[in-house]
Amino acid sequence: MSIKALLAGACSLFALSVAGASAETLTIATVNNGDMIRMQGLTEDFTKANPDITLQWVTLEENVLRQRVTTDIATKGGQFDVLTIGTYEVPIWAKQGWLVALDHLGADYDVDDLLPAIRSGISQDGKLYAAPFYGESSMIMYRKDLFEKAGITMPESPTWDFVADAARKLTDKASETYGICLRGKAGWGENMAFLTAMSNSFGARWFDESWKAQFDQPAWKATLDFYVDLMKDAGPPGASSNGFNENLALFNAGKCGMWIDATVAASFVTNPKESTVADKVGFALAPNTGKGKNANWLWAWNLAIPAGSQKVEAAEKFISWATSKHYTELVASKEGWANVPPGTRTSLYNNPEYQKAAPFAALTLASINSADPTHPTVDPVPYVGVQFVAIPEFQGIGTTVGQYFSAALAGQSTVDEALAQAQQYTTDEMTAAGYIK
Repeated sequence: MSIKALLAGACSLFALSVAGASAETLTIATVNNGDMIRMQGLTEDFTKANPDITLQWVTLEENVLRQRVTTDIATKGGQFDVLTIGTYEVPIWAKQGWLVALDHLGADYDVDDLLPAIRSGISQDGKLYAAPFYGESSMIMYRKDLFEKAGITMPESPTWDFVADAARKLTDKASETYGICLRGKAGWGENMAFLTAMSNSFGARWFDESWKAQFDQPAWKATLDFYVDLMKDAGPPGASSNGFNENLALFNAGKCGMWIDATVAASFVTNPKESTVADKVGFALAPNTGKGKNANWLWAWNLAIPAGSQKVEAAEKFISWATSKHYTELVASKEGWANVPPGTRTSLYNNPEYQKAAPFAALTLASINSADPTHPTVDPVPYVGVQFVAIPEFQGIGTTVGQYFSAALAGQSTVDEALAQAQQYTTDEMTAAGYIK
């Protein structure tokens, strides 16, 4: 081998060693939802453009993710460089100084294109503290073929009484077809996300204006009685263990006549690669009781950087990529426009290709825009948040109340017992936290 060739080889090895020495590994904590799994499969697009950054994924079930991420950031554990967190956590953690403001997402990021309802929920004092990967409200997904067979027509904005009547008519337990699938798995972001939004439509609220718990009031009893009776008559067995992913699997297998859940599920239930009923799905607004509130929530899964991170620049590059217009176009090129992450950008809903590919687009946007975190209930409340209460204590309180309500659904307690437990526990916690004087 010539001296020239040896020198060239040595230079190459030196360059590789320098690159290796300067390479940064980002550890990303995320949820095991379909859009996040898809993102992991597309990250070669990012690493090709950023060869000095490698990605390490920690993918967890929703309740476990919340627990791990909350513990890590509160204790300054430093396990993660990028966090997947919700609309609930962002403003609370930003106020506590736990998150890095995202000031360097790039000139072409177009922050002003983010939907106002989504952007406001992840901002604090005018600064963005997380970037939305996808946004959602909730709506009804239903089987048009089963409705037609039963001679039922779904209105665009149905009442809960209509939904319950239809669910019972659609149920055929002999063929394992259930009229309705609803969340029952305990967790403040699982069954309590659904039940809090549902309770809003029944005229209930978590707290009155003096922060007194309201589970001893008639509206909460009406909500929980209606839910438990409906699921007993028309829901699948083992519903108290079912969250988003479990109900998605049931619906896609043709087991549910209706499913009321996150609008983000629309692309999964209409995808023939994933759903056996993809060509039979219709959509409607989340139900109401005529009190002026539909049972729809407002949420986004967002990417954020914990304060004190040593890899802020690399983390911000990744977050900018994953929540950009470029990423949306990448998913569209690989999976089709119907499967892009929804609910974050105005430009997506103005895109004729998306409107054509996603029959659920207009309803999703209408649901997101109609959810009002500052006026979530029929009667006045001292808190912000549609399907959650935006105070630090809610994470623990909501999960415990979710366990009481899941037990009532499973038949391990009565509705009255569950409500009494919720009232006592919530009152004790709010008194200890200083809200109730």
